[in-house]
Amino acid sequence: MTTLETTCCIVGGGPAGMIAGWLLARAGVDVIVLEKHADFFRDFRGDTIHPSTLELVYELGALDEFSAVPQTRIDHLDLQILGERAPGPDFRDLPTHCKEVALMPQWDFLDFVARQAKRYSRFRLIMEADCEDLATEGDRITGVLARTPDGPLEVRADLVVGADGRHSNVRDRAGLRRIDVGAPIDVLWMKLPKLPSDPSQVLGIIAVQQFLVMLDRGTYWQCAYLIEKGGTDAVKARGLPAFRRRLAEIAPFLDDRTSALASWDDIKLLTVVVDRLERWWRAGLICIGDAAHAMSPVGGVGINLAIQDAVALANRVAEPLREHRLTDDDLAAVQARREAPARRIQRLQVAIHEHVLEQILAGRGKFRLWLVRFALRHASWLRRKIANTVGVGQLEHVQPAPA
Repeated sequence: MTTLETTCCIVGGGPAGMIAGWLLARAGVDVIVLEKHADFFRDFRGDTIHPSTLELVYELGALDEFSAVPQTRIDHLDLQILGERAPGPDFRDLPTHCKEVALMPQWDFLDFVARQAKRYSRFRLIMEADCEDLATEGDRITGVLARTPDGPLEVRADLVVGADGRHSNVRDRAGLRRIDVGAPIDVLWMKLPKLPSDPSQVLGIIAVQQFLVMLDRGTYWQCAYLIEKGGTDAVKARGLPAFRRRLAEIAPFLDDRTSALASWDDIKLLTVVVDRLERWWRAGLICIGDAAHAMSPVGGVGINLAIQDAVALANRVAEPLREHRLTDDDLAAVQARREAPARRIQRLQVAIHEHVLEQILAGRGKFRLWLVRFALRHASWLRRKIANTVGVGQLEHVQPAPA
């Protein structure tokens, strides 16, 4: 077995883990990030980089380099509700330097973060390192046991950070209790070709019993089609041609392209989970991001909340980690700061699930949709409020790097 020693071992090379690694290395902390895959080139759910994350990149002095990565910037988003267009979130009045959302494949974002972090000698990223267990001494977590192509690996660390997502192995191995909030929806994830004549800035198309979210990836649409929880078998039983017709009904401009879905293999099921940990930490370990609080795709806020967790974590623990005096109080303080914004968003998502999405999918939400469309058209303050809630939330600012 290979044994490495570091100050902080982060499990998971997603947005939360990579940002935490970047910030801690910048603050003078020795960091090893373990990522179980060989690269970042995979289909992720979240491709929206919100204003809160752009503000972080600005504060780190890397906005010009970020802007050089291919992306689409949108300062407001529209919805199509019951066949008519309605204005959605408007980011142009946000109290941030970048008053817009960047649409960028997550693998490009993670490659960008990795390039920034690798400029610090204290940062190390190990790919194809799959966490299998945690090392302990008494009640304290002292490291990570991982499997790699070169054999078993043990990383000993003062702090282990579980940033390995909604199916976190770290969380389970640490025995942290998970509270299932529940979600009445799942998502079918697919891509369809995009043409220059397609409508722009339409984030969601909503009709009775149908909800389609479309992310612009330049040459194609990344689409999320909402279904009732556990409804995949029923969709498949009706057949692929019927599903293609449903897509063409809700978005007629896609009619000539639904044939790109040649088989069910082209359509992936994303099981929606909304949960949170009762306690995010134990001695020597803390979970952040989806490992601590899995979010619904409603609002696309999960990635950005996870990144704000990473900033709060680095701000609180960098100095005690450098000085090898980290305490449980430091870990509890991170949860105390970040738990409230996560729970607020989850409450909002649950309310939208129950009072809007569940009603739509059951065919009972036409009047509510009319009210939503009316409110969005006539209440600019509401559009700004939504933009601030999903785009910024409780903003964490980066602390200056040590001299």
